[in-house]
Amino acid sequence: MIHTLTRLPHWLDRQDWLLSTLARLLFAAVLFRYFWASALTKLGDGPLGLFPPSTGAYAQIFPRQLEAVGYDASQLGLFAHLVVFGGTVAEFVLPVLLILGLATRPAALAMVGFVVVQSLTDLFGHGGLAHAATLGGWFDRAPDGVILDQRAFWVFALIVLIVKGAGPLSLDRLVRNALSARQVAPPPAPAAHPAPQNQSGTS
Repeated sequence: MIHTLTRLPHWLDRQDWLLSTLARLLFAAVLFRYFWASALTKLGDGPLGLFPPSTGAYAQIFPRQLEAVGYDASQLGLFAHLVVFGGTVAEFVLPVLLILGLATRPAALAMVGFVVVQSLTDLFGHGGLAHAATLGGWFDRAPDGVILDQRAFWVFALIVLIVKGAGPLSLDRLVRNALSARQVAPPPAPAAHPAPQNQSGTS
């Protein structure tokens, strides 16, 4: 029993895959449908709902700017259109990549940036900074602040994926194994050529 307990920390040190797998599982269970539901609200009536996105997409990302132009998104500049389009696509694509474990590290890094921009928009665009409960605070007794409490855990799970990768149950692992197998495969043997025959003529 004591021997098992003393070996347990060494065994746990070798289980890096467990952190990655749990981080992706928690993302799927807690955040995947949240981000997809948010992305669906950004779809407009055009092709694929992206050309252009809905007015609600602009209201979510640029609330004050949209209000200033009378909620006519066509009056916003090119930068706003590119940001809304990119944000809508990212909100669909990045969660799927994390679930599949494909391009996990760059997808998780981009997702961290997405959460940061989302939080800043909530604070400064939607007036959340005026509500202490929205911002929350660290080292206090309340664990339910939206920004500094809840989204800190979101970012932590994403940082685990940035540092550790997707783990064994992922497309990243399949791609890496396929590339490794191709690199270690022996080169094909050269084709055998028949030995030249001496042709001698008699006169």
